[in-house]
Amino acid sequence: MQVISYNLRKNRASTELAALAADFEPDVLCLQEADTTALPSDLGALHLADSTLRNRLGLALYYREDRFTAVKTQAFELKKSLHDRLLRPAHERLIATRLVDTAAKRELVVASFHAAPLTALNSLRRHQIAAAHEQLRVLGPNLPTLMVGDYNYPLFKNHLNERMLESGYDLTLSDRRTYTRYKFFRGHFDLATSIGLTIDNVTTLPRGTSDHLPILVTASYSADAPVVAAG
Repeated sequence: MQVISYNLRKNRASTELAALAADFEPDVLCLQEADTTALPSDLGALHLADSTLRNRLGLALYYREDRFTAVKTQAFELKKSLHDRLLRPAHERLIATRLVDTAAKRELVVASFHAAPLTALNSLRRHQIAAAHEQLRVLGPNLPTLMVGDYNYPLFKNHLNERMLESGYDLTLSDRRTYTRYKFFRGHFDLATSIGLTIDNVTTLPRGTSDHLPILVTASYSADAPVVAAG
């Protein structure tokens, strides 16, 4: 299974989506900072599961209809930073879809996540990540889960990794940096956290017009992932 995550930088990179879907043929495409009112319902073989409607910097999730059946999609509010309260760029910072993988006969949850900006503290972002994981557990109890997106976490990732391990999640960085706009904050901003999945690799894709580079996550099901019952 292949999942692309891309922060569109206030929708500037939206014109790249069709080519991205055609060139890399992902099974799922997760977006951040999208103008969701302008998103197409389909991108090649990908179908829009849903998007946030109240965000200036919206989230969206596409999936392959020839492989998956969408059971439920839900958007979630998370604890707000001061930036959110004053400028209101994002009411919801998580959107997730529960999917039936008809090819693998498995069920899973995939989510697009956008953490509070760099003006907030890492402690707030850790709180948002933990709260997001809890919401995903409710959406898909005991299911394999993959959350990708812009974690806005350039420093002290060892501490974040420790927290993820304590919660049962794995944190995976891409092979190259995904954000290079500011010299001091260059690094891996776009990450993957997962449970019940083996992350085979996370590849940083070529740069587009966004200040973030997209990432391509290749994942497989863990041996103990539940099988969907026939019928």
